[in-house]
Order: sequence, then C-alpha cells, then structure tokens
Amino acid sequence: MQKSALAALAALVSLAAEPAFATGLLSCESGDQSGWKPQSELEAKMVSEGWQVRRIKEDGGCYEAYGTTPDGERVEAYFHPVTLELLLVARRGQILFQKED
Repeated sequence: MQKSALAALAALVSLAAEPAFATGLLSCESGDQSGWKPQSELEAKMVSEGWQVRRIKEDGGCYEAYGTTPDGERVEAYFHPVTLELLLVARRGQILFQKED
C-alpha cells in the first residue's frame, strides 16, 4: 500500500514540475519580461508583413506565434520578445527557417 502511495506522489510531483520547462523548439535569452515588447506589437508587425495570426504566447523566453505566412503556409514561428526578430519558422516539427547566429 505504501509503495503505491509513493508512486502516486511521484507522479503528481513530476506532473506539477512539467510546466516549468519550455515546450517548443527554441528558447531565448531575453531577460526580464519588463523589457519585452507587447504581444500586440508583434501581432501588428506580423499582420503588416502579410501574416494571418491565430495565437501568440510566451514559450521558453520567446514569443511563439501560430498563424499563416504571407505564402499561405500554416506554421509556428518564434520571435525574440525584445527585438521582435524572427528566429525560427516550423511546420509540423520540420524547421523551414532558422536564423543563423
């Protein structure tokens, strides 16, 4: 009985710790969020460049945007939250573009 209680506790602890890790393809060294540009500014930039934006969220210190490129491809794209520079574009796990260092 004690072993199953310990196993259940271990499972709960691992589930609780999981959200602390980035789930995406990239992480950014972006500093404190007080220095980040607002997501609305990124959305406006993307729309002005011809993107259709479905959702923007924070992931791994980056902005992760889901939408359609000006060429009509449904993708996820990662942007640096301070500069709004495009860092990576992927579709179904396949990297289509990645900024070189």
